Amino acid sequence: MKKNVTYVMLGLSICFINRSFAQFKNLSPSVTGNFQIDAAYYQKDSAINADPGKEVFRYNAFGNVNYTLGDFSAGVRFESYNPPLIGFLPGYKGSGIPYRFARYKHKDIDITVGNFYEQFGSGITLRAYEDRGLLYDNALDGMRVIFTPKRGIRLKGLVGKQRTYFSLSPGIVRGLDGEVNITELFDSLAKSKTKVIIGGSFVSKYQDDQDPTLVLPQNVSTGAARVTVIRGGFNFNAEYAHKMNDPSYQNQFTYHDGQAIIASTSYATHGFSVLLSGKMVDNMSFRSDRNATNTIDMINYQPAMTKPHTYMMMAYYPYASQPNGEAGGMAEVQYKVKKGSVLGGKYGIDITVNAAMFNALDTIGINPANDSIRQLKYSTNYSRVGSSYFKDFNIEISKKFNKKLKMTVMYAHQYLNQSVVQFNTLDKSEHPDVTSNIGVIDITYKYKSTSAIRFETQGFFGKYNYGKYAHDPNGDVNITNNTGSWITELIEWTPSSKWFLIVADQYNYNNPDKAKRVHYYYGSIGYVTGPTRISVSYGRQRQGIFCAGGVCRFVPSSSGLSISISSSF
Repeated sequence: MKKNVTYVMLGLSICFINRSFAQFKNLSPSVTGNFQIDAAYYQKDSAINADPGKEVFRYNAFGNVNYTLGDFSAGVRFESYNPPLIGFLPGYKGSGIPYRFARYKHKDIDITVGNFYEQFGSGITLRAYEDRGLLYDNALDGMRVIFTPKRGIRLKGLVGKQRTYFSLSPGIVRGLDGEVNITELFDSLAKSKTKVIIGGSFVSKYQDDQDPTLVLPQNVSTGAARVTVIRGGFNFNAEYAHKMNDPSYQNQFTYHDGQAIIASTSYATHGFSVLLSGKMVDNMSFRSDRNATNTIDMINYQPAMTKPHTYMMMAYYPYASQPNGEAGGMAEVQYKVKKGSVLGGKYGIDITVNAAMFNALDTIGINPANDSIRQLKYSTNYSRVGSSYFKDFNIEISKKFNKKLKMTVMYAHQYLNQSVVQFNTLDKSEHPDVTSNIGVIDITYKYKSTSAIRFETQGFFGKYNYGKYAHDPNGDVNITNNTGSWITELIEWTPSSKWFLIVADQYNYNNPDKAKRVHYYYGSIGYVTGPTRISVSYGRQRQGIFCAGGVCRFVPSSSGLSISISSSF
């Protein structure tokens, strides 16, 4: 990182401390932090086509140290990946301090210099955040000011560059956001049962045009308006965003404007809740580097709006948000059968029914609008949707039979247009459509107050459609990505509050290639004491796509020994 930014941070920090010395001198400083190390020693395993190469020892490590004194706080994070674990982007290889900040927050003003995370509204215009499970971090490096001039009004302004591995993106991000809580703003509405919040945001990025053949916009902006209404158990929120044309690698350098609308509504009362959410996104890819790929330099965020499955087989073929274009939504109903009823028994029954569906937009071709500068545009028919991307219907039932025994059963029917959603291609010869039926049985027996044993069984029964390649007379269909069906067994034993033991096996029992009908065994033992957790694991990891919040990464097959240590202070 550039030294001059660090000097500015230090100067502002000293200034804040000197100006508020009278306040700080009677306060005691506090130092907090946390760290985590995930390391693995990989081995070659021909049965699952796992080959770690020459670098068989890999690790991901980070440590945060934060200092607080009254209204002033500062912190740094050290990270090291030499090299990163298999499945993470190799660009992270190295060590350094990519995150450091100083912050002063007093009454109506909140100033941060250095690195920071931020979100405007739903995130469709801007969301800077981190997800350690994905090794995703698009923190901004610059300055942010939050101003609250009056109760019920909050204004934000920021400028900076995004983190790109251990360096910074070439683009500059600038943003303004305002939010007004109408109920808090007017004293006459203080006792109102209805809360109304309105807001708006404006975000722009600047990047030089260095393309020798295209005339690219150097300043690209997006704006959004949003509203939230809350009354009792009812909640409604919606946001609309519009983005000017932003040709990039991800959208194949089209000059089409982008727009999106996101809405959700929910209602909850005792023992019952319902959630409805939906979105339409058209060409809303927004990055501070127009040539970036994977998950690098993403300014905004598109919520996935699908159930975040925690069971392995349920998440075997996850859905990734499609910023170039998608339309769909999710509905979920939760109901608790009353305790003491004939069906509910002593403890009742929890039932959750969830359904999600997403489709492509109905686009009407891409045609040259001006051959001299190769501008490309297309039109969208918003009254219709295009081909199916993803479907998921699932039902979950949880029942506690007594103080010691409880059980969860779950069923899901899923469909994924794998070639488009995960690999951005129409060629299904290697990435067929997948239709699956999945079942889960999860039983926990708590035989002591701090001791329990859990049994888990999962089954994945898949069908694969190669489209026009399914009847290829030449027999050229690549069936390496047809893994057939799976069954998973897991036992988790917690003999005390400090120890746990896990033994699991995933068996690809009817893979069309008989040589690949192998067991993906896995074992782990761990110790937990206070804020410290240590675990040692050994086994195989199958190839697949791992997603969180609509952002995904590819994980290749691997095999070996791993250790994880985390703690806080």
